[in-house]
Amino acid sequence: MFAGLAKSIFGSANDRYVRGLGKYVDAVNNLESSVMALSDDDLRGQTELFRQRLANGEKLDSILPEAFATVREAAKRTLGQRHYDVQLIGGIALHRGEIAEMKTGEGKTLVATLAVYLNALEGKGVHVVTVNDYLARRDADWMGQIYRFLGMTVGVIVPNLSDQERRDAYNSDITYATNNELGFDYLRDNMKYSRDQMVQRPFNFAIVDEVDSILIDEARTPLIISGPTDDKSDLYIAVDELVKTLTEADYEKDEKQKSVVLTEEGTEKAERLLETRGLIEGRNLYDIANTQVVHHLNQSLKANVMFKRDIDYIVKDGKVVIIDEFTGRMMDGRRWSDGLHQAVEAKEGVDIEPENQTLASITFQNYFRMYPKLSGMTGTAMTEAPEFFDIYKMNVVSIPTNVSVQRVDEDDEFYKNINDKFAAIAKEIKERQEKGQPVLVGTVSIEKSEMLSEFLQREGIKHSVLNARFHEQEAHIVAQAGRMGAVTIATNMAGRGTDIQLGGNLEFRMQDESPDLIEGTPEFDARAEKVRTEIAEEKQRVLDNGGLFVLGTERHESRRIDNQLRGRSGRQGDPGLSRFYLSLDDDLLRIFGPQTMFARLMNKNLEDGEAIVSPWISKAIETAQKKVEARNYDIRKQVVEFDDVMNDQRKVIYEQRADIMDAESVTDVIDNMRAETVAAIVTVHCPPGTYPEQWDVEGLKDSLDAVFGLQPPVDEWLQEEAVEPEMVAERVQQLADESMSAKLESIEAENWRNVEKQILIQTLDHHWKEHLATLDALRQVIHLRSYAQKKPIDEYKQEAFLLFERLLVSIREEVTRLLMRAQVQVDAPPMPVLPDFITQHLDPFSGDDDTADVDASTGAILSNLPPLSNIPQPSLPQREAEGGVVEAPVSRNAPCPCGSGKKYKHCHGQIA
Repeated sequence: MFAGLAKSIFGSANDRYVRGLGKYVDAVNNLESSVMALSDDDLRGQTELFRQRLANGEKLDSILPEAFATVREAAKRTLGQRHYDVQLIGGIALHRGEIAEMKTGEGKTLVATLAVYLNALEGKGVHVVTVNDYLARRDADWMGQIYRFLGMTVGVIVPNLSDQERRDAYNSDITYATNNELGFDYLRDNMKYSRDQMVQRPFNFAIVDEVDSILIDEARTPLIISGPTDDKSDLYIAVDELVKTLTEADYEKDEKQKSVVLTEEGTEKAERLLETRGLIEGRNLYDIANTQVVHHLNQSLKANVMFKRDIDYIVKDGKVVIIDEFTGRMMDGRRWSDGLHQAVEAKEGVDIEPENQTLASITFQNYFRMYPKLSGMTGTAMTEAPEFFDIYKMNVVSIPTNVSVQRVDEDDEFYKNINDKFAAIAKEIKERQEKGQPVLVGTVSIEKSEMLSEFLQREGIKHSVLNARFHEQEAHIVAQAGRMGAVTIATNMAGRGTDIQLGGNLEFRMQDESPDLIEGTPEFDARAEKVRTEIAEEKQRVLDNGGLFVLGTERHESRRIDNQLRGRSGRQGDPGLSRFYLSLDDDLLRIFGPQTMFARLMNKNLEDGEAIVSPWISKAIETAQKKVEARNYDIRKQVVEFDDVMNDQRKVIYEQRADIMDAESVTDVIDNMRAETVAAIVTVHCPPGTYPEQWDVEGLKDSLDAVFGLQPPVDEWLQEEAVEPEMVAERVQQLADESMSAKLESIEAENWRNVEKQILIQTLDHHWKEHLATLDALRQVIHLRSYAQKKPIDEYKQEAFLLFERLLVSIREEVTRLLMRAQVQVDAPPMPVLPDFITQHLDPFSGDDDTADVDASTGAILSNLPPLSNIPQPSLPQREAEGGVVEAPVSRNAPCPCGSGKKYKHCHGQIA
């Protein structure tokens, strides 16, 4: 009670914080008249003056008012737009590394220019992160007018750029890019072989547009770069033969969850069979060394027990083709991941295609936390404020609107079933369309959009359907969704970044209706004036009819996405209306369960087609949403916790790679590795504190021959008195050093330094790739430790640490072996060529991969990592087109160049 009274008198903490920024706004406004008096050249000259002041020791905060005033004036002169006072407040929040929550239509894109310009003055680069390629290009071109006017360079990162084009874009003062491109460039850079090949420079400051979408929704799935693995067909076949000997008593299956696990007796039986076939080390299946075999065993068991031929898949032309469980259609080209498809191929006796192995991965959480300063903007962030602070240490600041919101948010309408609900929706839409009021219909999935579209078609209601697949085309439709009688169905993510303007959008109407006219010509200006008048008249009629009506077909599991939909209406003080239609068939309402009081109340008291409206039920739904949000947050937090373990190791490996590339010579590192390898081998075969007669002398000689190519007279040394392991190690070390020195007498020092660096980096990469595969397999099974009352994440940390120590030992020994046994060449070895990769980031809503299938920045041939050998391999040949020009591959997920509107892989890129 007292907290509410204090809030009503003094305002919330957010209100007080925003009021505290008023002094900066006043300072900017006081400079407006003096900045207006400057000529274009003088205004442009401000940039160099600011940079000089920063070089002389001034801080960004001290020049903030002048810089903001300069950007505001530049925006007026280039775009004809002047920043409102509330937009200045948003700019300050962004500069301070906070999230600015601003309602739809409040001009977030323009707000970003303030903080971007101010921070770009340092010359360290500023990244503006967008949700798709279309927005990256649009904003770089649109807002770039301001930056270029003020003498700054602007770059944009989109797919299918060469490394040099990417490097130039990153070296610009301001770089616009998508989150996927930034993350993949970081991973690719840390797989290259010299600093000259890398495209990114050190991180400085990033502003994330639609921050809730990128840092929360898309952060559910990591970025993954993968490539083909070694052929493991024999292992799949061997494990499959073993699994087929098991009986139903050896495993327990859960058909509902489509899972199967070995019983205790089954595990022992599998262990003995695997041991007999020599497929496991030791006698314990769950020893850390057997992690990969356990993974193959589990997948083979699942393939044989849970997946049925002609139900889950068919065998066609010697290939296993998945059958969609919902439609019953064949899904050509789709493969189960994680080795499951290969296990089914082994079961059916067809050719086993190699699986893709993770070569590098990172979560968005860990990528964006590498920026020293990070900020973001969106229309909806307050409901996720705790997560933003916990994960990213960013506070959310709610920026007031320039004009008060006039939209009316009505209570939800509840129906008995989905048919009653859709009938009510269709009736409502028809009435609104006949009246001339535009309607935006929000659905939670593409499937629901298509279902509703079919329903509206039967009712004869003209409408457009958006599903967030073709961003540029859909921006045109979204921009016109506020016209008289327009009905637009959109999924959650469709059209983000484009305002719905009542009466229509001048820019998009000119592009759609008069594409041949050239901007700046008398014909263009005359046509634009005519369209502008039509828009003004149409907007008034729409306003008279109540503005945009937002209709939600069901509640999303996140309140934030419901608020995004609502926020489409009531832009910049326009009138508007929002209402949600729900039924017991909705995904969220099923959380209550069919036996709950709520469900019984609905079924008993509602007639067919009858609706109920109650604030109490709306409140109950909101409570359910909070529970689901908390669960989803826990899932994302767990993803981060597991990735944090890998992230610590990733940083060590990447820092070591960078140190190797920067070093003039790595000879000292190689010498230390050789000494440590000698000490480790001697310690294993001649343990300290033991007698010589207890030593494994034959094993010692074999190991020294295998690693160093040496046959030292160990037997003679043992004849001496008081022989110690330290003495043996010292003599072996001396022989190894002499052998290396003799080899180096006939080779150019510079060439040998290059060989050492390349061998070291390639060995590091090869073992890191294998380490990632082991960690992936470990993460799949670590949850079983919970049955022993152990916390999986703690167990994962311990096992991952031991695996990392083994990784470092393996790298040390492999590098020593390769260099000791390398054949000397006179010519310098060629620089290895970075292979092509498959990049993958799954859309958390549709499940589609929203990246290119083949990474276009590295060519079009899919190959493995450069093989480890005594001398690095020459570069791979490029595929050449007619005339000797290298073909630029079209991304299989990009719109087809033929203009059909389909993805390339579904049009001219179809695989026969």
